[in-house]
Amino acid sequence: MTLILYNTLTRRQEPFKTVEPGKVKMYYCGVTVYDYCHLGHARACIVWDVVRRYLQFIGYEVRYIQNFTDIDDKILNRACVEHSSMEAVADRFIKAYFEDMARLRIKEADEYPRATHTMNGILRLIHDLENKGFAYPADGDVYYAVRQFPEYGKLSGRKLEDMQAGASDRVNVEDPEYQKKKDPFDFALWKAAKPGEPAWKSPWGAGRPGWHIECSAMVRDRLGDTIDIHTGGADLIFPHHENEIAQSEAVTAKPLARYWLHNGMVKVDGEKMSKSLGNFITIRELLDRGVDPMAVRLFVLTAQYRTPIDFTDEAIAAATNGWHTIKEGLLFGYQYGKKLGWDLEIRNILIATTEFSVPNPYIERFQQLVNDDFNFPGGLTVLFELAKELRRQGNILVHQGKTETAALELQSQWQTLVTLAEVLGLEAKPEVEASLTEGLSDTEIEAKIQQRQAARQAKNFAESDRIRNELLSQGITLIDSRDGTRWHRN
Repeated sequence: MTLILYNTLTRRQEPFKTVEPGKVKMYYCGVTVYDYCHLGHARACIVWDVVRRYLQFIGYEVRYIQNFTDIDDKILNRACVEHSSMEAVADRFIKAYFEDMARLRIKEADEYPRATHTMNGILRLIHDLENKGFAYPADGDVYYAVRQFPEYGKLSGRKLEDMQAGASDRVNVEDPEYQKKKDPFDFALWKAAKPGEPAWKSPWGAGRPGWHIECSAMVRDRLGDTIDIHTGGADLIFPHHENEIAQSEAVTAKPLARYWLHNGMVKVDGEKMSKSLGNFITIRELLDRGVDPMAVRLFVLTAQYRTPIDFTDEAIAAATNGWHTIKEGLLFGYQYGKKLGWDLEIRNILIATTEFSVPNPYIERFQQLVNDDFNFPGGLTVLFELAKELRRQGNILVHQGKTETAALELQSQWQTLVTLAEVLGLEAKPEVEASLTEGLSDTEIEAKIQQRQAARQAKNFAESDRIRNELLSQGITLIDSRDGTRWHRN
């Protein structure tokens, strides 16, 4: 089975072939750290986390780099408002970033370079561009000469002539920066120092780097001249990624990346997310409302990664219900494994490995689906199939004392589900509530069920889950049906 990817650069699907066999060099344009991460960041980080996990699952050795932009006008503006410093603002929101990503179960990248820690590489790249005739100084600034790079626009499909015609009415000829440029489309590589702002020494005077040059330098320093996959949100295609290509390839005369992958944007109730519309939702705000982090992951993965997604109460409720189904399947082994004669030590070994000694039709189908441009929604259908079957067998075991499917086959199905869920970053384990005492009475159990029902009616699915897991940890299994909720002691 061959992995096929849609390449933004070529506008077509292509077989995936790495620069170095068996190894993937992957770069994700990360966040500008001036505020808490929002739903758009959640989608991008989840998508590229799962892409990395899947590449590792199918046998690649992946080196994954994600940057932090820690010098930017927005960071400086926040520091000014808070009477703080750029470093303090950046450090605070980098810390918050890791807290939020940990709650979403996003694996850390191999390295997180910061723009301010890559200054030597930035200065070296600007110097190389100037020597090759692609950059010019102007009163302490340095600009990239766009028309010197004939392939400018190849990623976005934009032509300078068309952009020039469309921009003619919007150009402010009185703007000092405009007056410094030789061409309106030239962009800053280095900005001269302004009073009160952080600055670094350079051959062109004290100043700070432009946004685009930072990523070009970090890619080059950490991964080399040509990488396999460059990712980011669709909003970065132009001008950021277009300018990255112009900067890097002008110096190296090599492709910056073989494959350019871009995730679609997130809307909230059909509108673009913005603070002015009052629909700006941060990750921590969403999770603090009680939304299960795994439901957020599932919500993101139920859409093809390149398409826009719309965050609504109905969508997150559907994702929460879907997560309940998968979670029940993931808990099957913990709940029924002992009854089925599984050895606990063997089960733990099985959970820790993705090696299967015999062909596994579920894994083969999962790979076949996901290999079509990271079709994670297709892959999820395999997880739902397994989870629903395990749930069905659990109900049969409860009511009839035995399962229709052999215990070893169920063990294989459960391990397959655990393995594939891990690829998608979905995990569920039994929770032990220390506050509960053993030996709940029937009345106490019924009271818990009533509390859970009230939580479900209020769409507080996190509380509903918590109560179910409390009871499960005490050996009480709940069975939901159209006629209500039944329970039994394990």
